[in-house]
Amino acid sequence: MATQVTVWRPFADFGELRHRVEHMFHEMGVGEGPWTPSVDVIRRNGDVVLRADLPGIKPDEVKVTVEDDVLTVSGEHVEESEEEKEDYMRRERRVGSFSRSMSLPAGVNVEDIESTTEDGVLEVTIPLPKDEEKKPVEIPTTAKEG
Repeated sequence: MATQVTVWRPFADFGELRHRVEHMFHEMGVGEGPWTPSVDVIRRNGDVVLRADLPGIKPDEVKVTVEDDVLTVSGEHVEESEEEKEDYMRRERRVGSFSRSMSLPAGVNVEDIESTTEDGVLEVTIPLPKDEEKKPVEIPTTAKEG
């Protein structure tokens, strides 16, 4: 007789439930406000490159700042529209403020960071310091006497 073992995951469905509740509030127009752009962080030619999807966002609506070794991409998008009296059945285009932050690697020179935008994609290039490729140093551990 075969016995089947089922792994009990009491919180496994909470992620799906959260997604459904957020979707429901979004459909009702509740909870509009700050949003988080999707980003990729890649390594290219000795640099770290952050690429953020900001479709429909103008370069003057984007702010890239560094404070305490944390790079933040933020801004606010306002729809410039004459449709003040329109009733939306569905609205998926993002409006409002947005923000995304990441910690910078040690030793990055903030003055060398470049930010460009093309076709709705913001690209922030962060040159890594040359000594970033150093090998780890092993520190010997000794027992204390006493």
